[in-house]
Amino acid sequence: MTTVDPNFAESTDREARRAQLFTRINTADKWFQVLGLAWLTPMLKAAAGDNPRAQLGEIWRLLAVPLLAIAAFLMLWAVLAPKVETSLGAIPGPGQVWEEAVNLHEDARAKVAKQVEFEAKVSQLNERRVEQGKEPIDRAYTGAPTYYQQIWTSIQTVFFGFLLATVAAVPLGILAGLSATANAALNPLIQIFKPVSPLAWLPIVTMIVSALAATEGGLFPKSFIVSAVTVTLCSLWPTLINTSLGVASIDKNLVNVSKVLKMNTWTKITKLVLPSALPLIFTGLRLSLGVGWMVLIAAEMLAQNPGLGKFVWDEFQNGSSSSLAKIMVAVLTIGIIGFLLDRVMYALQSLFTFTNNR
Repeated sequence: MTTVDPNFAESTDREARRAQLFTRINTADKWFQVLGLAWLTPMLKAAAGDNPRAQLGEIWRLLAVPLLAIAAFLMLWAVLAPKVETSLGAIPGPGQVWEEAVNLHEDARAKVAKQVEFEAKVSQLNERRVEQGKEPIDRAYTGAPTYYQQIWTSIQTVFFGFLLATVAAVPLGILAGLSATANAALNPLIQIFKPVSPLAWLPIVTMIVSALAATEGGLFPKSFIVSAVTVTLCSLWPTLINTSLGVASIDKNLVNVSKVLKMNTWTKITKLVLPSALPLIFTGLRLSLGVGWMVLIAAEMLAQNPGLGKFVWDEFQNGSSSSLAKIMVAVLTIGIIGFLLDRVMYALQSLFTFTNNR
């Protein structure tokens, strides 16, 4: 009769738990990559005892170096900014920009409180009117939007334009990828219109929208439609090009199999074309969303859509001593939101494809 060494059993059990822990860390690493938190993986591995020295090197590369670069940028900004004089005074440093960010937050809270107070007064007025047998009045709050409301307006606008671009670009890209004739027909149009600036599209879009929507009583304000359509016209090209390339580069053996199985066009597209081309399609979508977000700010400036672009333009026109700092707050906000939008698209790409692109 053989006996099992208790120390050996304990060691085996410990190794199994250790392997299970590293499996979980590697699984979590995929989402850390998506969220831009890749530095958490070496931290967890070091805590679990996996070659701490090598993991410290990864932590240095993924976390310490970026933080040091940001700190160096802020120091350089703080030193050089006061030396640049403009018509509105010296360029604001990081401290002044942070102060204005706090002021914008407090201003937003004050505006929300004022709106709540206004709506409460209207509600009380209507209660008295009903008691007196009169019809209640419908009075909307007309105060200026808060900074957060302007951010939300910009996000809504860019997603509306991006959705229109996707609906147009993906089918056209599939058509161009499947048909050499369609590709030959679309390619000249892509090459002509792809480099056109949003500033060139905006007057044309404005005139067309104004002609089609003679009044302001529609579902969306004219300024919103003008900004969204301008985003669509400038952002659809990366998705169209990448979709066409992804469809055209499908393995020819798979195409031959579809012919042998006598797949109809719809089955071929849904079961073969789209799954194979999804990585490149999502790459195009990420590029399109980035282009759309950049285009949006210029479009909102000129179309006067009440988003971040209009906020920047109004502050530029305002010319107060705090305008530059507020514009810089908007610039940082635009950059952070752009990063977050890209992460959202990468998360969707990770869910639906097996690509390792970042």
